[in-house]
Amino acid sequence: MTKLSVNINKIATLRNSRGGNMPDVQKAAVDVQDFGADGVTVHPRPDERHIRRKDVYDIKGVIKTEFNIEGYPSPDFLNLVKSVKPHQVTLVPDPPEAITSNAGWDTIQHLSFLQDVIAELKEYGIRTSIFIGTDAEMIIKASETNTDRVELYTEPYATHYPIDREKAIAPFVEAANLANKVGLKINAGHDLSLENLRFFNERIPFLKEVSIGHALIADALYLGLEKTIALYKDQLVKEK
Repeated sequence: MTKLSVNINKIATLRNSRGGNMPDVQKAAVDVQDFGADGVTVHPRPDERHIRRKDVYDIKGVIKTEFNIEGYPSPDFLNLVKSVKPHQVTLVPDPPEAITSNAGWDTIQHLSFLQDVIAELKEYGIRTSIFIGTDAEMIIKASETNTDRVELYTEPYATHYPIDREKAIAPFVEAANLANKVGLKINAGHDLSLENLRFFNERIPFLKEVSIGHALIADALYLGLEKTIALYKDQLVKEK
């Protein structure tokens, strides 16, 4: 079964919009764990517009499930994750002003930078994943960074799924097969939802984990968090 990591940034966004501590992000992380998610994901940004640095420390102290921290590898971000030592760090190429991740790494242009960052994180025993598109050259170069995993950027799949799902999934199947061939394990995330997740999971070989936030939290407004997590996990059962 593919693992589900729930990104709780949107819960922090709601809290920050009003001030105070409602909803409680720390409790949300525990609830996500207790309701059956395989992991909790956060993406602390420099302006702390959703997840704050304090949240990262608070969450680390209360969950037992896998903790995945996403972010651009600035000196401040690296100091944070080296202090917290999550199970996994997912490196994204976002500039500080980005609303959300919107592209994968150019692993040709940034190869030496990523090699240095990943080597630094591995000294602390942290598993690494890098956010990447489906371009074959980028995936091959990703293997040269010495990362453990890549996270396939699935927004193009989600956008084209309602139009032609076979055409939408094709480049991701090729990318997953190539990543496996060059020794990389595979995660995926961005705009995956109850509408498109089952098909993606069924068709993508070697998929280890998906990270889902926006759609899952939006569904939870109507269905409740516990039921929503159960529904997403149902999409991730691999057929024998």
